[in-house]
Amino acid sequence: MTNGLTEEIERSTTERIFLILLLGALSVVTPFAVDMYLPAFEHIAQTFHTTSAEVSLSLSTYFIGFALGQILYGPLLDRFGRKPPLYVGLTVYIVASFGCAIPHSLNSLILLRFLQALGGCVAQVGAVAMVRDFFPARETAKILSLLFLIIGVSPLLAPTVGSLVMIWLGWQWIFAVLGMIALVILTLVFFFLPEGHQPDPEISLKPKPILTGFASILREPQFCIYALAGAFSFAGLFAYVAGSPLIFMDGFHVSARIFGGIFAVLTMGFIGGNQLNVFLLRRYSSQQIFSFALFVQVTIGVLFFAGKQQPWLGIAPTLVLFFLFLSCIGLTYPNAAALALAPFSRNTGSASALLGFLQMGTGALISTGIGFFGAQAVVTLLSTTALVSLGLFLTGKKLIGVLAVQEGRSGAEFLH
Repeated sequence: MTNGLTEEIERSTTERIFLILLLGALSVVTPFAVDMYLPAFEHIAQTFHTTSAEVSLSLSTYFIGFALGQILYGPLLDRFGRKPPLYVGLTVYIVASFGCAIPHSLNSLILLRFLQALGGCVAQVGAVAMVRDFFPARETAKILSLLFLIIGVSPLLAPTVGSLVMIWLGWQWIFAVLGMIALVILTLVFFFLPEGHQPDPEISLKPKPILTGFASILREPQFCIYALAGAFSFAGLFAYVAGSPLIFMDGFHVSARIFGGIFAVLTMGFIGGNQLNVFLLRRYSSQQIFSFALFVQVTIGVLFFAGKQQPWLGIAPTLVLFFLFLSCIGLTYPNAAALALAPFSRNTGSASALLGFLQMGTGALISTGIGFFGAQAVVTLLSTTALVSLGLFLTGKKLIGVLAVQEGRSGAEFLH
């Protein structure tokens, strides 16, 4: 009997690890689509006889498509289960990725990137929703942090892989490789991902009920406060991603290969913050960690802004401040997401979609600002978004009262 119990525990542990890895694979679809072509900005600009700042608009449109797509997929994930929308969205992403490999103009690339995001966003929102399907709510922040460890492979590898593909085959092949990666992930989802959420025919797909459902989610104070405060805190990451090629390649004149290394090292701050969060959650609550990390993030943002006005802010101080700032985001994001989603069970997909829409929509606005105003806007936006996040958190937390932390629902039973 002891051996049977041991086998059951081992099987449960194996299933947990497998699910985390598969959800992590889904979660890297967008980070790879964002990070892998960053070293090619200058080459894309030369191909279309334009500037790197204008090329960054293809990044902004990806964020816009990602934000809008999540609103579309949220109800679909609740109505049809998780897997069918994943099939459709990933297929759109794959087709658009191969289209991006043969663009006729910068405008067509920008449009195809929008379609690519519109399809690929289902992977991210689906992965977040399935964390609540398969794991208890009290473990959500920890599981999200573990997912970010997998996501960390993207900024460590994607820019380097992208620069090598560009050198060997040309920048167009970067998008072909993205399509092939997504095809592998789609195959894994089809054959190995369990369905943790049964279709709910009561979920309406008509515009009015969908909007009513989103409105009911927005009436939950805990969701609004942590979703919005988390979105503005997380927006600093978008400013970094969109602005880093301009700052380091155009401003400090580093090569594409060196930029890939810089990008990987700096993103270790974000990954390190996420993994530190797993340790801190053993002793502190998500609210305590989020509050402390946000105060530190604001302090670093203010120092960064002040230093930018002085001539001493060279490449070394810039690297240090970016690293610390991203470390704080690694702590704020998983805790804000976990606290925002905690009050929900039945409509977790819609809540996850709305959360992603707010995050990506805010990030899209920030990255678009960088596309129009250039590198000089990056640090200003970093500090401003952090201050806005802190203001929202301090103003809104009085409205919450007792924090909602619910147990996982039927999907969690799959693991036992």
